[in-house]
Amino acid sequence: TAASQATATGDERSNGTGSQQQQQQANGSSANSMSNNSRSAVNGTNGVEIDDSLYSRQLYVLGHEAMRSMATSNVLICGLRGLGIEIAKNVILGGVKSVSLMDNSLPDWSDLTSQFYIDESDIGGPKSRAQICLPKLAELNNYVRVSALEGELTEDAIKQFRVVVLTDWPMAEQLRINQVCRKHGARFITASAAGLFGGIFCDFGDAFSVTDKNGEPCKNFIVDWIEQSADGTVTCAQDSRHDLEDGDYVTFTGVQGMTPLNGCAPRKVQVVNPSRFKIGDTSGFPPYEKGGYCKEVKMPEQISFKSLQDALASPEFVITDFAKFDRPAQIHALFQALSEFESRHSGRRPEPGNAAEAAELARIAEEIAKRQGLEPAPDPKLAATFAQVSSGQLAPVHAVIGGTASQEVMKACSGRFNPIRQFLYFDALECLPEGAAPSVAPADGKRYTGQTAVFGDEFQSRLGSARVFLVGAGALGCELLKNFALMGIGTGSRGGQVIVTDMDRIEKSNLNRQFLFRPWDIGRAKSTTVAKAAIRMNPNFKVESQENRVGPETEAIYTDDFFENLTVVVNALDNVEARTYVDRRCVYYRKPLMESGTTGTKANTQVVLPFLTESYSSSQDPPEKTTPICTLKNFPYQIEHTIQWARDYLEGVFCQQSQTLHQFLHDPTFMERTLALPGNQGIETLEAIKTNLLDKRPKDFADCITWARMQFEEIFNNQIRQLLFNFRLTR
Repeated sequence: TAASQATATGDERSNGTGSQQQQQQANGSSANSMSNNSRSAVNGTNGVEIDDSLYSRQLYVLGHEAMRSMATSNVLICGLRGLGIEIAKNVILGGVKSVSLMDNSLPDWSDLTSQFYIDESDIGGPKSRAQICLPKLAELNNYVRVSALEGELTEDAIKQFRVVVLTDWPMAEQLRINQVCRKHGARFITASAAGLFGGIFCDFGDAFSVTDKNGEPCKNFIVDWIEQSADGTVTCAQDSRHDLEDGDYVTFTGVQGMTPLNGCAPRKVQVVNPSRFKIGDTSGFPPYEKGGYCKEVKMPEQISFKSLQDALASPEFVITDFAKFDRPAQIHALFQALSEFESRHSGRRPEPGNAAEAAELARIAEEIAKRQGLEPAPDPKLAATFAQVSSGQLAPVHAVIGGTASQEVMKACSGRFNPIRQFLYFDALECLPEGAAPSVAPADGKRYTGQTAVFGDEFQSRLGSARVFLVGAGALGCELLKNFALMGIGTGSRGGQVIVTDMDRIEKSNLNRQFLFRPWDIGRAKSTTVAKAAIRMNPNFKVESQENRVGPETEAIYTDDFFENLTVVVNALDNVEARTYVDRRCVYYRKPLMESGTTGTKANTQVVLPFLTESYSSSQDPPEKTTPICTLKNFPYQIEHTIQWARDYLEGVFCQQSQTLHQFLHDPTFMERTLALPGNQGIETLEAIKTNLLDKRPKDFADCITWARMQFEEIFNNQIRQLLFNFRLTR
């Protein structure tokens, strides 16, 4: 029989605050009864419509076509501990059609350090993890139908989903479900976490189509020469870089002489050097004369995946840390050994500090590595550490693995970006202090059981006493504050606290990425709202919210005493100026700084430690590629050039000149400073002021019209005629 479903949608609230939400039970429904218009049932529209105001930031990255594909995708997520809830949260915010949840297990104390929708009152209660989390997840996105799948996971239940995600499931079940998914064309993802270790496996079938492997804008450039030869070598104008890769495709426009290339079917590229590449046989075409533009074309790429059964024996790894090049094969064997250990011990993992159980897991891993021919075999010390920490439930690790796995779900739904092929393993053993003494969970449980199982009670006490200053409460700030609350940072009785500041108010576009906000929070202060949400996750969390800008004007608030009493500063900012200022303050007060940022699917993080690492301001990003002024004024050949020209014109005419006039009229030292400028700069500045204030100052609106008309004549007629005279066409 098919599994039964209970459904909750985001618009089923009992009051305006959303603090109470009733769970709507599907009467007599089955897994097969999910209708194809469930999206319509939620937002009242037929067909697929994308809310641009909600998904605006995501649309910049994915585009409408990918979003529409996601909005027709049904996703099943099995397992709702910390890892599963992280994936579910991200996928729902991403805007798929529906998410079904499956976890019939009751929560336990170890959930509380990473499962942000389970609290202490749920421990020992009658509700399963799925039943507890369903109404809270449904609040995240009104456009996504969220439901609970109960009973067994049968073939009939599986075949209705485009993507199936398993988290921390037994290997035998993973193998069974993977075969069912391949049979019915469903994409299969499994994710696992064990303390400081994590792993992901993807199988999107025998023929998965990727429409855009990197999401970058298509490159285009001017052609200088095309050889009439079997290779068809193309040379870029002025030795500019094409930035193409082998296997890319290009087409042409505006080519004179070798006209068959204009609008040709995309031709595959073989790179010769940074300014030259081959496009294949052009010997049958007329000889190239001059001109032409070359543009990259994104071609769909078919990718074939191995089944889980085949991939286990001959794995392909995505390397996450090239300093640990031999680590993935070892972790691969250890995760399989962990699943085997669980099957022998009624589903539980090795007990922290139990040497006999650690040795048993190591023996199993060694046997698996030998049977599968994995090299190198797991190091005994690594295996012992894996066993020691495997029962831990750590919010940061779940955030990393869950975030990556949910990105794979979006790839599986949209066909955009290259998916993981096929295993990815991660570890954060650097976080484990030497001599850490993990604690065994007491029978009656403790809130931080999932964390002390890895780091011990003393480490937990130090976290509780920490004083953290979080600057920014946007997308990164929400995730950071969530992790701080779950980890118990600033919860101790010895002065621990988290201070968060952000000047901004919540907007609708924030809801797609900043998961601590809800529609009824729009217009409220971000810092206050995130603080209240974090306290709901952990009532012991001591957090103070502020709405101050961190800068020179608030140094009376963020004083010497304030910084001296901090343990660490964490940036969640969106501009370099503010980051640089906070960095300077941290250097001055010798405080650690954690810096991070995101751009689309890319991200960076930097840990700054006093006397150990360089500061944030000590290095700069490489300068962005700029366009020479002669190109902008004389030979623009890309749409970006015309945009830059327009911005420069606006800045020069309406910003810089106005600012100069304002300084002249209001700054008593302006004349002295201007005359002291080197060369003719001072005279030129004063002449421009005289022109704007006296010679050509408009006296009425008619003068403004005359000025605008003359500007148009100069820019779009006179300058163009002068260019055509100076650079005459050659025959």
